[in-house]
Amino acid sequence: MTNQPINVLGFVGSLRQKSNNKYLLNAAHTVLPADMSLEIFDLIDIPMFNQDVEAEGIPASVLAFRESMKAADALLIATPEYNWSIPGVLKNALDWMSRKGPDPQAPLDGKTVAIMGAGGGGGTVRAQMHLRDILGHNRLHVLPHPQMMVAKAWSHFDADGNLIDDATRDRLGSLLLELRDFSLKLRAQPEIAHV
Repeated sequence: MTNQPINVLGFVGSLRQKSNNKYLLNAAHTVLPADMSLEIFDLIDIPMFNQDVEAEGIPASVLAFRESMKAADALLIATPEYNWSIPGVLKNALDWMSRKGPDPQAPLDGKTVAIMGAGGGGGTVRAQMHLRDILGHNRLHVLPHPQMMVAKAWSHFDADGNLIDDATRDRLGSLLLELRDFSLKLRAQPEIAHV
């Protein structure tokens, strides 16, 4: 069991095609440890959460997101900062994933999570603090360190969205290594996954 790779599901709290946070998440592929895999899920088709819609039948896009999350050992979330918080699209996706639906537990429950963000002068510090509070609802195991806040994000990527800053690349690699190591510890002690 411990020889199986750590499967990571990544998603971005932005729908913009040229989002710096999408670029940052894509850059994770370039520093991904050999014993990890990364699937990136685009939130663009996730509808607004509505309990009436949920009762009528969970939309196909939400079901696909649920299945990807259930199959993941860990999550990698990249968030912009909108008005000192996370974007509505990210909160909406988390609201859907916090629900048990037809399963005994919600897809979010007990996952290991790494948070990162690319933004302006503060590098999404307020958004990340708020996101940590939100993730506490489903008892996720959010990495405290290293913190990945990319300030003045526009200077870290080229016109094609490639990460060109070596220090940021090194920090991203360290974040993924920590996510892997913590996920392996959790895998070895499944009794604490939902504590």
